[in-house]
Amino acid sequence: MNMKTVNALEPGTNLSDLLSLVAAGTEILLTDGKSPIARLSPIGETTRSAGLHFGAIETTEDFDAPLPDDFWLGRP
Repeated sequence: MNMKTVNALEPGTNLSDLLSLVAAGTEILLTDGKSPIARLSPIGETTRSAGLHFGAIETTEDFDAPLPDDFWLGRP
């Protein structure tokens, strides 16, 4: 991955231009002079694995049954 350092306070720093670079895979380090203050980086594709913690959660037979009126009325 390429990296580019940009002074965030520099005139002409255009967010849309920086986001175009990020979308193309470039990581942007924003600085205030020589001090780094933020990083813009592409969001990678996220994947979720079903069953990662198999058995950690159990549901009852009435899991999707309608809730009683007392629940909706705030009664104990």
